[in-house]
Amino acid sequence: MMKKMSISTSKTSLVLLLCQIISALDVPLDLSQPPTITQQSPKDYIVDPRENIVIQCEAKGKPPPSFSWTRNGTHFDIDKDAQVTMKPNSGTLVINIMNGGKAEAYEGVYQCTARNERGAAISNNIVVRPSRSPLWTKEKLEPNHVREGDSLVLHCRPPVGLPPPIIFWMDNAFQRLPQSERVSQGLNGDLYFSNVQPEDTREDYICYARFNHTQTIQQKQPISVKVFSMDSLNDTIAANLSDTDIFGAKPVTERQPVLLTPTGSTSTKVELRGNVLLLECIAAGLPTPVIRWIKEGGELPANRTFFENFKKTLKIIDVSEADSGNYKCIARNALGSVHHVISVTVKAAPYWITAPRNLVLSPGEDGTLICRANGNPKPSISWLANGVPIAIAPEDPSRKVDGDTIIFSHVQERSSAVYQCNASNEYGYLLANAFVNVLAEPPRILTPANKLYQVIADSPALLDCAYFGSPRPEIEWFKGVKGSILRGNEYVFHDNGTLEIPVAQKNNAGTYTCVARNELGKIQNEVQLEIKDPTMIIKQPEYKVIQRYGQVSFECIIKHDSTLLPTVTWLKDNDELPDDERFLVGKDNLTIMNVTDKDDGTYTCIVNTTLDSVSASAVLTVVARPNPPFDLELTGQLERSIDLSWLPGDENNSPITSFVIEFEDALHEPGVWRYQTEVPGSQTTAQLKLSPYVNYAFRVIAVNRIGRSQPSEPSEQYLTKSASPDENPANVQGIGSEPDNLVITWEPLKGFQSNGPGLQYKVSWRQKDVDDEWTSVIVANVSKYIVSGTPTFVPYEVKVQALNDLGYAPEPSEVIGHSGEDLPMVAPGNVQVHVINSTLAKVHWDPVPLKSVRGHLQGYKVYYWKVQSLSRRSRRHVEKKILTFRGNKTFGMLPGLEPYSSYKLNVRVVNGKGEGPASPDKVFKTPEGVPSSPSFLKITNPTLDSLTLEWGSPTHPNGVLTSYTLKFQPINNTHELGPLVEIRIPANESSLILKNLNYSTRYKFYFNAQTSVGSGSQITEEAVTIMDEAMASRQVDIATQGWFIGLMCAVALLILILLIVCFIRRNKGGKYPVKEKEDAHADPEIQPMKEDDGTFGEYRLFSFVSSAPI
Repeated sequence: MMKKMSISTSKTSLVLLLCQIISALDVPLDLSQPPTITQQSPKDYIVDPRENIVIQCEAKGKPPPSFSWTRNGTHFDIDKDAQVTMKPNSGTLVINIMNGGKAEAYEGVYQCTARNERGAAISNNIVVRPSRSPLWTKEKLEPNHVREGDSLVLHCRPPVGLPPPIIFWMDNAFQRLPQSERVSQGLNGDLYFSNVQPEDTREDYICYARFNHTQTIQQKQPISVKVFSMDSLNDTIAANLSDTDIFGAKPVTERQPVLLTPTGSTSTKVELRGNVLLLECIAAGLPTPVIRWIKEGGELPANRTFFENFKKTLKIIDVSEADSGNYKCIARNALGSVHHVISVTVKAAPYWITAPRNLVLSPGEDGTLICRANGNPKPSISWLANGVPIAIAPEDPSRKVDGDTIIFSHVQERSSAVYQCNASNEYGYLLANAFVNVLAEPPRILTPANKLYQVIADSPALLDCAYFGSPRPEIEWFKGVKGSILRGNEYVFHDNGTLEIPVAQKNNAGTYTCVARNELGKIQNEVQLEIKDPTMIIKQPEYKVIQRYGQVSFECIIKHDSTLLPTVTWLKDNDELPDDERFLVGKDNLTIMNVTDKDDGTYTCIVNTTLDSVSASAVLTVVARPNPPFDLELTGQLERSIDLSWLPGDENNSPITSFVIEFEDALHEPGVWRYQTEVPGSQTTAQLKLSPYVNYAFRVIAVNRIGRSQPSEPSEQYLTKSASPDENPANVQGIGSEPDNLVITWEPLKGFQSNGPGLQYKVSWRQKDVDDEWTSVIVANVSKYIVSGTPTFVPYEVKVQALNDLGYAPEPSEVIGHSGEDLPMVAPGNVQVHVINSTLAKVHWDPVPLKSVRGHLQGYKVYYWKVQSLSRRSRRHVEKKILTFRGNKTFGMLPGLEPYSSYKLNVRVVNGKGEGPASPDKVFKTPEGVPSSPSFLKITNPTLDSLTLEWGSPTHPNGVLTSYTLKFQPINNTHELGPLVEIRIPANESSLILKNLNYSTRYKFYFNAQTSVGSGSQITEEAVTIMDEAMASRQVDIATQGWFIGLMCAVALLILILLIVCFIRRNKGGKYPVKEKEDAHADPEIQPMKEDDGTFGEYRLFSFVSSAPI
């Protein structure tokens, strides 16, 4: 049975596999091998004094090792201490503290030794120390009295604990004290004030120390700070001095920076390689200094440099020797600067260059153990054998020590041992165990047989062949059971036996055989490789922009190997989707209903199979109208301008394009907001023009692509001073309402245009082109003034000037108006009519004198009406029609006239007051036209060969009828038209009998009337002549005769008998030609009826279809 194993193509899995590839050859646990330490406690082991102490020491080996301990360099006999036990099959010590033991009694340096017949391995020196969280020493804290602007340091001085405590400052309400560029905590826990302010006064500055190991917090006594402002100091001094004394505290003065820590101009700092370097500079000064860091002669390391505590702390992580150098901090404010140089030296505890690795040798082989380390200062190397310094260890002729290397030659089984390499300097040590195991073993393959590997096409395939043997076996790979050995660039052969196919293709699938051989034997193993199609996202989610409360969908359509089962997971910002019913996950999509602002983010579709994983992401941007601006502030107040500034609200992912500023005049129009101006979206200030005598308040509206925000809260109000008006009323007009007056009107100024109280208007007028003086009146805040007693319709010069209690507006411009109009006095003369055709005429007239118009000439009106038709003497109701011709026009067209009729017309002039007198009536006649269609066409009395036609004369003959024209033609059964026949009929006829027509035939008729001008519209009808009377009578008689009925019954009976006989013979197997018999006995008299088409044969009456002319 095959075992399945999936190889992930992810980077993490590949790294782990490569780590296995380069690892040393492991000895199977069923073979003899020296001990190997597998687990131990840290070198610096701080324990909780309230809990049992567990010092770990685990090891493997064959035979299983035994364990022993030393404490402070001497043997630790655990059997003599009832509080100490060792776990079964383990070297781990358990020291029972919870049953009366004291942790302090077991403080010391411990080392574990694991030993069997092939050697001894030792652990690191484990320094065991119980954690300490001592109480604060009692001290009397004096209140701090500080002058405003001075610097201050509140010392914490926490008790010395193990490990050191974490320091923070809080108040009595257990709220952290706010920190800033001005007030911050130093690395030593002290609280530094660059300068104190009155708000720093309080009595509960409390320093806390948290000891994480014991999970305890210690509290220092509260510290009191009292800040005296200059005003309060002056008041105090004044109260204690006489009026003749000179007193007064100096005001708060600005000061250039001074360093509070570190002191002096230079200092030094030593840090170890790999640690975090923390450098600190805190300065006093007013204004608060700003800190900047530089490295002299170099750059601060990129990606490892961070600034903390408002840039007062420089943090460099994972320091190396290259980070040594001089670091300068510069504190600067407006008055100057100060700097401090910290000389940093990076030392290094020992670190490995080459750690010794286990050696498995066969008898007679050679080998080396190499131990190389570096540090600053350079570490010294010493060797131990089975935990004993090699200089005093039992001699082994096969080994030779050469500094950091042990050379083995022609080893024997007795050469097996565990060697320790110790690299140490003043900053620490490294200890590594490496054994030499001398074995003679034939090859063995540790990878399970027939193991199944599944990989994705175009990914690396790693086929394991874990092996062991001594001497070390050689490994060969074959494709298939009897294939040739694998070689070439297509494959990579690793030292641990693994075969790597860097880019696996479909043709690489199959069986692979691994062969391991040494001088003691040979073994082989087969594994299987399957290549799968990669999983792909063929339709990826796309970037979406959606308005708030909308709906959005992301697609994720995949293609995968048919043998793999994919799972699709959606993430939001690399985390699980919110537990919200608005999120609907479908087979290949994610839908979000009723989108809100919190849905904004990156959505990722992850497709996982057992072999691979693919993902695709898209960003969802939720847009909405911007939030309203806030914090409106008025500055730079002047009489005619003011500066308005504001802070924009959240733009909600759609950039603000502009800000609209509105104002309210609480003095004149409270509650009414009017447009002031609009500025670009990048601008948050505006200088606004103001009018006098307005109580302004402003508000701002933000605009983006989605729409306008809600208005901001109004600004504070600002009342401008009064002034004389800047402008005069608009839309000044002078129009008389009566023949003897002049009505002067204007558009009053709005409240904010008045510029001051007491708004009035000075109205002035004089007759144009007459040497008259201006007549003026001052009126209240109204919109018109009526001048009486004026001549009729004469021009006037008019002007209106605004004024208030502070003066007049600028001189207004003049406008021309007219006094009132009266009706025109004269009718147009010389009216002439030219008839163009039977429905159209042109009328001309002479213009009236302008003085007689007595107003604004608006045009002329032509009244015309039909008197009678010339073809009929009957009179009817007269309907007058009116045509208006604008302006000074003296002719016009009269459309829509009726032919052969008599008309009258007159012309009148029109002004703003009305119409003048009419001109004398002018008579004209229209010529004949073509008639309308006959009023009806009726066809009666159809016979075999004749039809009677009757008609009515046209409703509108439009002249004298001269004749009628009749056209007709037959229509056959396929609706084809036959030859057309035309007949001319006198005008005085109203009926006609058409003879010699075909029987049973449909005819179509066309009928119209004529005048001398031409033919009018035609009317059409259809009708049918009747059938032959004998044939129709014969058909009726046959159908009603008794003998015919009897014959039909006999035929039916005969057919029934034949069917019965046919049925009987059919059951006996015979056949009978029923159809032939039926055809032979058919009634011959019925046959003609079948052959005749019979379209209208059964009808006696004719029918016709009427259609009106178009």
